[in-house]
Amino acid sequence: MNIISVYKKFPTKEKCIDHLEHVRWNDKPTCPYCKSKKQTPLKEAGRRYHCNTCNTSYGVTVGTIFHNTKLDLQKWFLAISLILNAKKGISARQLGRDLNVTKDTAWYMEMRVRKAMASDYELLRGIVEMDETYIGGKPRWHDKDNKRGRGTKKIPVVGMVERDGNIRAFVSDKIDSKKLESLVRRNIALDDSILSTDCFTAYRRMNKILPHVTVDHSKTYVDGIAHTNTAECFWALLKRGIVGQYHKVSRKYLPLYINEFSFRFSNRKIANDLLFGSTILRAVGA
Repeated sequence: MNIISVYKKFPTKEKCIDHLEHVRWNDKPTCPYCKSKKQTPLKEAGRRYHCNTCNTSYGVTVGTIFHNTKLDLQKWFLAISLILNAKKGISARQLGRDLNVTKDTAWYMEMRVRKAMASDYELLRGIVEMDETYIGGKPRWHDKDNKRGRGTKKIPVVGMVERDGNIRAFVSDKIDSKKLESLVRRNIALDDSILSTDCFTAYRRMNKILPHVTVDHSKTYVDGIAHTNTAECFWALLKRGIVGQYHKVSRKYLPLYINEFSFRFSNRKIANDLLFGSTILRAVGA
């Protein structure tokens, strides 16, 4: 769904609401507070309903990323399309120019959409690569305590990715064997997976909980089925997006940016119209 398709399919606010009601309620309005289907349509603008059970009024956007928005829903749909089609992300200033809204409004919209892109809870299976990276500015030459690599003061991020499949990435306070083992147990199907990592010492205990293969990057990048190239491809996209589009991301909001890049990467083989529909489903919590 590019912006031309969005304009054609959802030319008015009413069309957008029709689509959201179909996706969320299957065209049968349901109170988001008490789940009752007993309602009376209100005559006021905005397609709202009165719940005859809990005596509240509601619309299809209640409890969604569109809740209490003052923007036209078409702009929200356009924002979703632009974010999905931007392989390395789109800055708030650029989105603001494209939608004719302020930078702050565009940033707020992006954060809402990123929240809807949070990872599912299905376990990863098959050959799963695990790797870590560090996000932040380059260490200054005069700061001798700020090393490169695993000794850096940058923000640690751990990722696990299926070959040709889904990815999970998390901001971590530290990276040690106990933390990595905990992440593996929570996110990988241990009885149906093979873990592929580099030779970082923190991965040594992994063979006690699931099959584990390693590649020594000082000698080669691929050793049979052992490599972390898929994870490295994701790190390249994430870092190029942060450096080229956002320039700087705080630790507080970094997980939401990771949601965005992970969602696009996990769904990279899905057709654009299907991916747009899936994002709308997530946006309304259907």
